[in-house]
Parts: sequence; structure tokens; C-alpha cells
Amino acid sequence: MLETVRTAWRIKELRQRILFTLAMFVVYRVGSAIPIPGTDPSKLAEFFLEDTIFGFINIIGGGNLSNFTIFALGIMPYINASIIMNLLTIVIPKLKEWSQEGPEGRKKITQITRYGTVVIAIIQALGLSTTIASAAVMDKTLLSYVTIIISLTAGTAFLMWIGELITERGIGNGISLLIFASIVSGFPLGLAMAAEQYRFGQINVLTIVLVIVVMLALIIGIILLDQGQRRVNVQYSKRVVGRKMYGGQATHIPMKVNQAGVIPVIFASVLLSFPQTLVSFIQQPWAQRLAEMLGWGSNLNLVLYALLIILFTYFYTAVQFDPFQVAGNIKKYGGFIPGLRPGRPTADYLARVTSRLTTVGAFALAFIAVFPIILERLTGMNIVFTGIGMVIVVGVVLETFKQIESHMLMRSYRGFMK
Repeated sequence: MLETVRTAWRIKELRQRILFTLAMFVVYRVGSAIPIPGTDPSKLAEFFLEDTIFGFINIIGGGNLSNFTIFALGIMPYINASIIMNLLTIVIPKLKEWSQEGPEGRKKITQITRYGTVVIAIIQALGLSTTIASAAVMDKTLLSYVTIIISLTAGTAFLMWIGELITERGIGNGISLLIFASIVSGFPLGLAMAAEQYRFGQINVLTIVLVIVVMLALIIGIILLDQGQRRVNVQYSKRVVGRKMYGGQATHIPMKVNQAGVIPVIFASVLLSFPQTLVSFIQQPWAQRLAEMLGWGSNLNLVLYALLIILFTYFYTAVQFDPFQVAGNIKKYGGFIPGLRPGRPTADYLARVTSRLTTVGAFALAFIAVFPIILERLTGMNIVFTGIGMVIVVGVVLETFKQIESHMLMRSYRGFMK
């Protein structure tokens, strides 16, 4: 492994990409320490201790929201814009046509996504500055609020630009790496809190060892879930074009167990946090009881959380994978699945396989997301990574290593994965 790392470092292009990515991480963390002008972030500290949608965004943003820095909105507006564009691509024919035009079509969709990100960032900045963060604004004038909104929107646009630069000139997916950096930045604080719990006798060594073993097992499970796939064999018929013969080879369709990735967990977290956030503004006894019932980690919350993750996994997989389109492409290029006729029978078979894989992936993803919360309740120990944090961190690490490996394999070097 160490020899592989040294070999990768000797490749000039790969070394430059890694250094560029690390430099962008430094820029991101420096920006995370720059507060919004004219605000007092200390007045927001208590609010973000509550388990609301803003607390979830604060975790994904590495604490930028609670500190009210220029990166307070983080990259969430871009993620929301991307999700909206994916959904609109299904229902709007023109967008669907662009998505099938190759690089030029994707370039148009990316441009619209950028504009959408700015619009969503402005709306979120307006709402945040006039409601939650209003207590932190020292000079409540129109100019102050305009300054805050511009600063927050510019911070999100800058992060979007950094993410695209990392994707283009660095290594890995830039947006995913920024989220990864945000989550990992909270790791030292989580360890410090666990150490304080041990120092005050709230937890013992056996509890710490048990939690570490269980979390390692969960990481292995996440890796298996991310890498697991069902390979559907496809055979292509031989055909003669001029004096050349094409086809005749066998290949396969890699169908992942978890095709939806981490999107269902994000959807479920945001959707489930909305009711609690709304009722928290209502100063009525029934609203307080409802907020407690929906509180993060409550029995009702865990059940709804798991059910929403399963539901969104099925939904997003159906959006991402169309068995009829795949079957049509196989038939178009002269292929067939052994034992099945091309066309409708092939599509039905792919639909059945997808349904079974999605069932396994959905329940596994729900378990991974919910179990750390249950473990924290049972042991009383502060868990450094939440379920969604673990899925994101492990997934980004695996994807980044794959890209490093691909750069090395192009030069006939051994990669990380064997």
C-alpha cells in the first residue's frame, strides 16, 4: 500500500491533481472561519443545538451555519438545484432531449443548474437572515440584510465554483469532496466530546471498544453495499458490415444493489425535519408535545426515518434506471440476455432484478442510517459520525480511490484496489 502511494506520488499529473485538491480544501477551511459582516454568531449557538432541519444542514456544512460564516449555506443549494433538475428532466421533454445529446446537452443542463443554485441560495439567504439569524444581526437595517444575503449567496456560488474546479483539475468529485471535508472537520470535536464523557465517568472503556467495533462493522457493511452488484450477462450477435464482422462478444450489465446512493437519506432527513422545525415556532402546548414526538432519535422519528429512506430509495432508483430503455438499447445493438427474447421480456426481467436489488439496498441503507442513533441512545456515548455521514465519507473515499487507481492503471501501475 505504501509503495503504491509512493508510486502515485511520482506521477507528475496525479501529484498536481492531489495537491490542487488539498489546496482547495485549505481555501474552503479558511473561508469557513470568515464570519458574515455585521453579525454576532454567538447568539445562534443555542438554536443549532436543537434537532431541526437547520441542525442537519449545519452537520453537512461542517458547522458553518452555526458559526454564520460566508459559507453558512454550504453546498446544499447546489444539491437541491441538482435534485430538482433531475426530476424536471423526467417530466420536461426538452430537458430529457438535452440529457441525451451528450456533452453539449449536459453543458446546458449544468448551466441551468448553476442559475438555479443562485436563485435557491438567494431565497434561503433571505429566509435565514430574516428569521433564524435575525437575532445575530447587530444593525437591523436594509443595508445590513442586503449585505448578509449577498455574502451568503456569494459564498455558495464560490463553493460551487471550487467544487467544479476540483472535478476538472483535481481528483474526485468536487461537490462530494467538499461535503466530505465538512463532515470530517467535525471529527476532532466529536472525539473531544467522547473524551470528556470518559473523563467524567459517563462512559467506560468497554463501551468505547464496543462502539468502535460496531462502527467498523458498519463501515464494512457500507463498503459491501456500495460495491455490491448483480451482473446480468448480455450476448451480442455477430453481424457483418462491409468486410468487417462486429459483435459476437459477451458482456454484462452491472446493476448495483444501492443505485440511489445517499440521496434517499438526504431526502428523508430534510423531509422529516420540516414538521419539527415548523412546530418549533408555535408556542402552544400541543405544538411542544408534537415537537417532542418528532424529535431526532425518538421512536416515532426513527420509524418514519427508516420508512422514508426505503420509500425514497425505490423512487430514486426508478428515476435513475429505466428497464424499458435499457432493454431497447440492448435490442438496438443486436444484444440479448441468454434465455430471454429481446424487448418486453428483457425489460420485465430487468425490472424484477432491479426490484429485488432495491429491496435489499433500501433496507440495508435504512439500517445503516438508523442504527448509529439507536447505538447512541443505548450507550450514551457521543457518536462521531451519523449514519448519513458514514455513508457519504465511505462513498467519497471509495470513489476518489477509484479515480486515483484509474490514473495509475493508464500508466500500467498497480492501483489501490486488488
